[in-house]
Amino acid sequence: MPRYIAAIDQGTTSTRCIIFDHSGRAAAMAQAEHRQIYPRPGWVEHDPLEIWRNTQSVIAEALRNAEIEPQEVAALGVTNQRETVVVWEKATGKPVYPAIVWQDTRSAEICEELSLEGGQDRFRANTGLPVATYFSGPKLQWLLDNVEGTRIRAERGELLCGTIDSWLIWNLTGGKDGGIHITDVTNASRTLLMNLKTLAWDEELLAAINVPRSILPAIRSSSEIYGVAKGALAGIPVAGNLGDQQAALFGQTCFDTGDAKNTYGTGCFMLLNTGHPVQSRHGLLTTVAYRIGNAPPAYALEGSIAVAGALVQWLRDNLGFIQTSADVEALANTVEDNGGIYLVPAFSGLFAPHWRSDARGIIVGLTRYANKGHFARAALEATAYQTREILDAMRQETGLELDTLKVDGGMVVNETLMQFQADILGAPVIRPIVTETTALGAAYAAGLAIGFWRDFEELRDLWGKDKEWRPRMSPETRERLYANWKKAVARTYGWLE
Repeated sequence: MPRYIAAIDQGTTSTRCIIFDHSGRAAAMAQAEHRQIYPRPGWVEHDPLEIWRNTQSVIAEALRNAEIEPQEVAALGVTNQRETVVVWEKATGKPVYPAIVWQDTRSAEICEELSLEGGQDRFRANTGLPVATYFSGPKLQWLLDNVEGTRIRAERGELLCGTIDSWLIWNLTGGKDGGIHITDVTNASRTLLMNLKTLAWDEELLAAINVPRSILPAIRSSSEIYGVAKGALAGIPVAGNLGDQQAALFGQTCFDTGDAKNTYGTGCFMLLNTGHPVQSRHGLLTTVAYRIGNAPPAYALEGSIAVAGALVQWLRDNLGFIQTSADVEALANTVEDNGGIYLVPAFSGLFAPHWRSDARGIIVGLTRYANKGHFARAALEATAYQTREILDAMRQETGLELDTLKVDGGMVVNETLMQFQADILGAPVIRPIVTETTALGAAYAAGLAIGFWRDFEELRDLWGKDKEWRPRMSPETRERLYANWKKAVARTYGWLE
């Protein structure tokens, strides 16, 4: 009897395979980083073949680490960086161009042209999204228009495209030898090409963004058997697929309307389960939260922050302030406060709730008093302030008061950040025992599809609290600091003409 579920968590900076037991605890993990390629300012690329090699490597390593045979794995789930686009040859599996990453801004001109008729919210009624470089559709249009011969080959049926989940599942299930070309509703809802109501590719959107339907994957639910794996997990059903932030919502068991989570990774992403679609008036995204089999989909409001953990990496790699990302907490704790510094990391514009592609990063409030410790603290605080902006927008949007915020992702081990987050929100912040909730969500979806877990109630019973931070800051201090942050954000606008 298989005792485990495997999950592939393909993120912006690395690929992981985590093997979970029936209690939802990780039995083993393997991880491999991939290169970040920056060919020009604002351009970000990954090598799809490197990601696929890493995926094969971490599956084999995780099985070895768990000391189990493949037949002890009941199913495989996949979760992925969502808006990153790959186009590849159907006959060979060779990508025609590097993957264009979600942070990439090369489609800015395309987005400006799309916005000329109807503004930035031209497609919001159908997609829940503004026109922005963040989403997959404009990236795909750029690729078809700018890589020689690609549009002609796409229209001849020689090419396939998709977000990273599609690329991995196609390869996992055989690649050029019968691979399944699918995506799920959560990833499809981030393309600007899927209609939120019909959950299908929309002819009007495809025509506007100039993407041939034939190149796109079939849209499936987040939890069903798509096909059977080849390779190291040969014969194992591939049965779960969610975009990473929806997977984290699912792994945090946010199944009820009003449940919310925040994931602190390269970027930062807060999702609020709304049950039905809520059209945002305050810069949030309406997105599919998950769909289990043939059940009706659940929807969410999302606040997307482009730069969170990436700001700590910038302090490490570009400025050399720290040796490892983990060092940022000790450095921040060498000072009592931010020393008056505010660091707004609008490296490629601002995402929610502002959606300003003309913004660029700034540091304000500098005096001779400032030192490295103040920079470290300001970097951590930037993530917490951005989260507060999202939470405020969600409160305005829904009228819901969030009693607590469930948190996950790599930065939640930073207790200084977690305390400041509770302080600036004025609400408790709760970290679960299992912080690998993105991979766990993909595992849960795969497990539900094959009956490994019965239902939502069984999954809720598996969730456990590790630690809770309660606000300690006075309301006066909280609002003064937050007002300064908003003043700093306003200074980033209009840097690009």
